[in-house]
Amino acid sequence: MTDPYEKLLKQAYSNITEKTESSERFVVPEAKAYVEGKTTVLENFADIVGKVRRDPDHLMKFLLGELGTSGKIDGNRAIFNGKFEIQLIKAIFKSYVDDFVICSECGKPDTRLVKDDRVTLLRCDACGSHRPIRKRKARTEPVSENLEEGQIMDVEIQSVSKRGDGVVKMGRYIMYVNGAKPGQKVKIKISRISGSIVFTERAE
Repeated sequence: MTDPYEKLLKQAYSNITEKTESSERFVVPEAKAYVEGKTTVLENFADIVGKVRRDPDHLMKFLLGELGTSGKIDGNRAIFNGKFEIQLIKAIFKSYVDDFVICSECGKPDTRLVKDDRVTLLRCDACGSHRPIRKRKARTEPVSENLEEGQIMDVEIQSVSKRGDGVVKMGRYIMYVNGAKPGQKVKIKISRISGSIVFTERAE
């Protein structure tokens, strides 16, 4: 019986040189995740890997690095230690596609990762262009496991929730900042903590 992970890996490699559909039809499956105990389960990890045509280990390493946690690939699923908001996971997938899949010249997904000496390049089979993969800036937000109500701190917004609030992932906590946008740096005061959810107000 073929191991599900081996099947997933073979599928990714077999598709890696095939042309995908045009950029207008290239839509990455929406991440489907749920919290199970102290973990977050991404149930359609295999579907996403198949669409972006990348090594599942490469995508998983990126996800773990951006979430700042550990985890594993379990068949068609990916499991992360900790509780994470689905909007944050979706934002990370978008960053991955922008950095490692979409050609910056023609906007098409017909690309592959190649090594040139020690530099990883994104080479486009559609238009022939190539570019080095840019290194993502390390996050500078403090990671704390001892947040307290009334605490004041500076944070940088990472994503936006469905309700339009800014979202900051800090250790095991998820902060919500009213009216803030991704990339914006704000001073906040923690008004309430409920489990891993942190509600804030502007301290400026």
